[in-house]
Amino acid sequence: MIKQIRRESREEWLALRSRYIGGSDAASVAMLNEFQSPYALWCEKRGITKPFEGNERTRVGTYLEDYVAQRFEEETGKKVRKSNFSFINDDYPWAIADVDRLIVGEDAILECKTTSELNLKHYRDGDYPARFYVQCQHYMAVLNKQTAYLAVLIGNKEFKWYTIPRNDAEIKALMEAEEQFYQWMESGEEPPANPVDAESIELAHPTANGTSIELFGSQNIMRQFLEIKARIAELEKEADGIAAVLKQ
Repeated sequence: MIKQIRRESREEWLALRSRYIGGSDAASVAMLNEFQSPYALWCEKRGITKPFEGNERTRVGTYLEDYVAQRFEEETGKKVRKSNFSFINDDYPWAIADVDRLIVGEDAILECKTTSELNLKHYRDGDYPARFYVQCQHYMAVLNKQTAYLAVLIGNKEFKWYTIPRNDAEIKALMEAEEQFYQWMESGEEPPANPVDAESIELAHPTANGTSIELFGSQNIMRQFLEIKARIAELEKEADGIAAVLKQ
């Protein structure tokens, strides 16, 4: 069963979204978002860090959403309509979907994007960022749709649109990853961190400095760490020697 929740205000929408995994979160969960890691998303959902509140670029993108939808209608001959609801599917109770448009008379949705002209290289030869593909699969899972369309305005100069068919195998894998992530959200257990998460880890553990902990069972990773640090020291010493020759 798919439930509809009316979005009365942005504040209510943000509060609702904080309790679920949304379409823009899906790529982070799947480690396909170059702007946010799973650990950073976990910190956001747990209230450790504040969610991104937008900037001038995202405000312009929201303003131009209607234009992108209209251009899609012109290019394809399809009709779209806006939905003022968030959607939750009983099959995936941790997931929420806030789609840009529904396609009239078709079992499909439309996702509208705007981007800088500098990102044109990501849209050549039929390509588009992986995070948008994951977002659309998330929406098709929650709304039980068969097709998603992605419409993109690039640098206010070029318009492209793409057809993204439903992929049940990838939806299954994505929903399993989201369910695991949701369990981390609810329990407070931390997901695995990666090298970009140093700042988020410090925010999650502000009083950890100076605290002693038991590292029994972590001998291998500690050995790796110490070996890498030793190699770094050796390379820095070698680099200093070469620098001295260059200076001379």
